[in-house]
Amino acid sequence: MTQATAQAAPPSAPGALSRTGVLLFVAGLVLAVALTAGPRAGAILAIGLGFGLTLEGFRFGFTGPWRRMILERDASGLLAQLLAIGIVACVALPLLAANGAELKGAHAPIGFAMVGGAFVFGAAMQVVLGCGSGTLVNAGSGNAIGAAALPFFAIGSFGGAYHLSWWTSLGSLPVATLDGGTGLAITLAGLAGIAALALILGRKGSHRLPARYWAAALALAALAIVHLVVAGQPWGVVYGLGLWVAKAVVTAGGDLSGSAFWAAPANAAQVKASLLTDVTSLTDLGLIGGAALVAWWRAGFASPVGVLPARAWVAVIVAGLVLGYSSRLAFGCNIGAFFSGVATGSAHGWVWFIAAFAGSWVGIRLRPVLGLEARK
Repeated sequence: MTQATAQAAPPSAPGALSRTGVLLFVAGLVLAVALTAGPRAGAILAIGLGFGLTLEGFRFGFTGPWRRMILERDASGLLAQLLAIGIVACVALPLLAANGAELKGAHAPIGFAMVGGAFVFGAAMQVVLGCGSGTLVNAGSGNAIGAAALPFFAIGSFGGAYHLSWWTSLGSLPVATLDGGTGLAITLAGLAGIAALALILGRKGSHRLPARYWAAALALAALAIVHLVVAGQPWGVVYGLGLWVAKAVVTAGGDLSGSAFWAAPANAAQVKASLLTDVTSLTDLGLIGGAALVAWWRAGFASPVGVLPARAWVAVIVAGLVLGYSSRLAFGCNIGAFFSGVATGSAHGWVWFIAAFAGSWVGIRLRPVLGLEARK
């Protein structure tokens, strides 16, 4: 090969081959899970990958849009979230009504611990700039704060579940749901009401959703509907993280019989079972993998967090623990409680949203105090 010919060779060819190899590896991994744990497990992992690809690929989430609504009066991200939830509700509520024996919603009671947990979660998620799904996406894409917060999120989730029965004993209402056609009408009216309020409070022009928000909302809605049908339950995040720690505790010789939550027959069986049999774990792992794939595909992993003082990293660790613990008390994060809760008719999802949004206002104002507004 002459020098001129060598210079004319496309520089992207090795990269293209590398990308093809990675895609084949991911496809092979999904196939291996399907062969090992069954087609359903492989499909759920693939759906999780889709969530990660969507959230990272379209740079969409839940924490950032809330922050921009509060600080910049930019309603576009929140409107996209409401759109996605509304689409899912239009399909999920009729499905639940017709297939109550096979499908279940993200239903939970409203109580003191639930409201307080949602408020604290909203504050903590703004400290680390990531909710449940956001922390997984940030960790997968190579963000240092997300990677630091994730293991402590998992530990906190385990701890919150361990103590959940004590917290719920403080008092809660019976589970309230919005079912059938009436429930769908009320849900859509509620979403429209929040959207109208966001438009009133938002700055002029923020009602125009960029193309990537439309794409993200439609993709998330489609994936969430498929997840409900395939898994038999809505998209969730928090349970899987706590389960990983529970498995580690038992493997290390720990005894979970003192926890009403982890000693419950279904949860005790899941702790002993293969990780590939847990729906939430599969979607969580897929979400991390999908975000990592997008980040690698773009240009490699990066950690654009700037220079942070030591107290900021301490705050990230504490916030990670608080995120996990409070999300169990609140019966979910932005995904399990807000997105899936509202979309499947749970009244607690609406209360969760109000409490967590109020907490986000506090968390945003904590960031500079904690040293998390980076020096460039």
